[in-house]
Parts: sequence; structure tokens; C-alpha cells
Amino acid sequence: MTLKKKVVKALPSDMEVITDAILEKKGQNVISLDLRKVGSGICDYFVVCNADSTTNVSAIADNVEDRMTERLGKKVLRSQGKENRFWIIQDYGDIVVHIFQTEYRNFYRLEDLWSDCPKKIYED
Repeated sequence: MTLKKKVVKALPSDMEVITDAILEKKGQNVISLDLRKVGSGICDYFVVCNADSTTNVSAIADNVEDRMTERLGKKVLRSQGKENRFWIIQDYGDIVVHIFQTEYRNFYRLEDLWSDCPKKIYED
């Protein structure tokens, strides 16, 4: 008797889906910060990116929500900033996504606040 191996395709990770969705809509300077060792309790990771227009900021946020729902069946827990589209924050529990208009990212310099955390850069 021979056993057939069942091929199970692994689901992509939340981080993969989020960063791919950002890059798909031309998000710039996409990074993740690993906050696990900080022990802040906020989340495990920040994903940060920027775009030059409010229209692009909104398109990135919408694409992240769409892809997370389509590919992983996950909905955003909380979201803020869609009304002004300068800085949209999406909370997925362990991952919080920050989508800035470029000038606001340069002003707030979020990465500098967490500069001691491991950082990963994502490119298209």
C-alpha cells in the first residue's frame, strides 16, 4: 500500500499580504518594525509606508483591507484617518499599519521613535 502525500498550500502570512498590497498600489519606503522585544503591548509589528497624494494613501489603505479579506479572511479591527487621508492607521491585532502622506511621515518620523527595534525593508 502506498500513501499519497496531500499537498497543502500554506497561506501567506499577514505581513506578506499587507506589504504586497502596499507595494501593489505603489506605496513607498515600506518597512516593518519588530516591536516584540519592546514589550509595549501595543502590537508585535508596525508596518509603515508613505505615498505622495491623499488619493494614493486612500488607495493603499483600501487595497490592504481588500487583500487581507480576500486572501486571509481577516478584517481590520480598527481604522482611523480615512476622513483626511494624511495618515491612515489600520489595526490588525498583532500588526498595525501606518500609511502616511509623505510630508506627514517626514514630520512625525515614526521610525525614529522605535529606532532600537529590528527593521525590515520591503521593495517591489
